[in-house]
Amino acid sequence: MHLVLVHPEIHSNTGNIARTSVVIGADLHLVKPLGFSLEDRYLRRAGLDYWPQVRLHLHESIDELLPMQEEYWLFSAHGRPYGEVQFGADPWLFFGRESTGLEPEILQAHRERVVRIPMRPGVRSLNLGNAVAIAAYEALRQHGYPGLQLDGR
Repeated sequence: MHLVLVHPEIHSNTGNIARTSVVIGADLHLVKPLGFSLEDRYLRRAGLDYWPQVRLHLHESIDELLPMQEEYWLFSAHGRPYGEVQFGADPWLFFGRESTGLEPEILQAHRERVVRIPMRPGVRSLNLGNAVAIAAYEALRQHGYPGLQLDGR
């Protein structure tokens, strides 16, 4: 699985998602520009001691990634509910910046790949770290949580 953060703005969200990526065995892709430095102590603190295990990839543009992927999903407040999607074994899950999400042009160009996490009316968004975890664990659930320990030991 590949978790892609496009122009993330908040260091603590990215650190939290980095930790999630290690826990589930996913690659983490960050698309520049970033709203923080990768040397930021708060980013490192949010990722705890997991940073050496993060499979981190930096990209200059989302255009480097989208045309290359067989299966990708763009998470937005618009689109069909993620529960209607059958995720493949190695999906690429794209998430936009905390303040504005993915760019409208990207969503329009790939509208058949846009999914959302259902929320109550009038609520703008979930925390980015929570949204990534919900999406990633649904994809993993659909395949029996491959590579994850299920017995609680």
